[in-house]
Amino acid sequence: MGRFFGGSRISEKTVRQALATIQLPDSGQNIVDSGLLQGLVIKDGRVVATLAVDAARAEALEPLRAAAAKAIEAVRGVASATVVLTASSRPQPAPKERQNPTPEPTAGGQGIPGVGAIIAVASGKGGVGKSTVAVNLALGLKAAGRRVGLLDADVYGPSVPRMLGINERPRSADGKTMQPLTAHGLKCMSMGFLVAEDTATIWRGPMVAGALQQMIGDVDWGPLDVLVIDMPPGTGDAQLTIAQRLPLLGAVIVSTPQDIALIDARKGLAMFERVDVPVFGFVENMSYFACPHCGQRSEIFGHGGARQWAEKLGAGFLGEIPLHIAIRETSDAGQPIVASAPDSAEAEAFLAVARRVDEKITEGLARQQRTTPKIVIE
Repeated sequence: MGRFFGGSRISEKTVRQALATIQLPDSGQNIVDSGLLQGLVIKDGRVVATLAVDAARAEALEPLRAAAAKAIEAVRGVASATVVLTASSRPQPAPKERQNPTPEPTAGGQGIPGVGAIIAVASGKGGVGKSTVAVNLALGLKAAGRRVGLLDADVYGPSVPRMLGINERPRSADGKTMQPLTAHGLKCMSMGFLVAEDTATIWRGPMVAGALQQMIGDVDWGPLDVLVIDMPPGTGDAQLTIAQRLPLLGAVIVSTPQDIALIDARKGLAMFERVDVPVFGFVENMSYFACPHCGQRSEIFGHGGARQWAEKLGAGFLGEIPLHIAIRETSDAGQPIVASAPDSAEAEAFLAVARRVDEKITEGLARQQRTTPKIVIE
């Protein structure tokens, strides 16, 4: 990794000049003049560059990506360099496949070395507290005795660094594989570790997909029992990338009791069903407010909607999380309530959800073992 020289300022021009020394193996053009350089973010000595390449050539151009990262690291003042390969175009299907205009995507892909189970925490829309649930669920699974990692897959709005109180950057011993950061006993990775908190990530879908693939494949996650993925809100490219790239054991869908949030939560359920990912169940966040002074319970956003829809749709219901100032304060302070106040009623709500998810994970792994064929050589 490159050294950081205090006080040195890194200009975009200097980084581009460094990248211009790297030539494409076939055309002889350099990375900059060829138009491959699609994005460049420089903040506090950290540089993130995005190269858009043909999807079919991505594997062959891995040495080019590594050379680009090395060239950036050689620039004076650079503390870390991350170069992401993204697909500029998708491979065309065979003629027979094109006869079906809407092929059904399916879950699958290779697993992550050293990781036992991968689960997703998702929501149909933003603002329902999905990341708060994901962080405290991961901590709850850790409290149940599992080795847990947390991947913040929300490239546009990463919140895990703030919620876990992490302001470091990942390190790499070999310049290729990043080491996840650790907080409260969780191994973590987030785009927020690579760019400043106030920097907007203005990327198109293929660039996001490429970044996610690198955070999945270029991170030394193992050994882990469970990797919890805090999914971006919605049902777009990023969600499909993860569902198709990884063998998800199951998904948790977070919603508030409001009808408008439940409409989008049902879309999330439909998406996972379409890609053959089992849904462990719904979590109703901000389910009610209990006054800390008089103890009176107020159902500000309504109540019970997630449970009702879970029953109607044949999905499980994992639990209710109250609306409480302590959950917000501990999250903002980087001390999630399950870690900082494990004996509180609010932490117990998350721990109850985690216990149910833990049971679902055990059942899912057992089901996988039953359906995996055994090869016997006599």
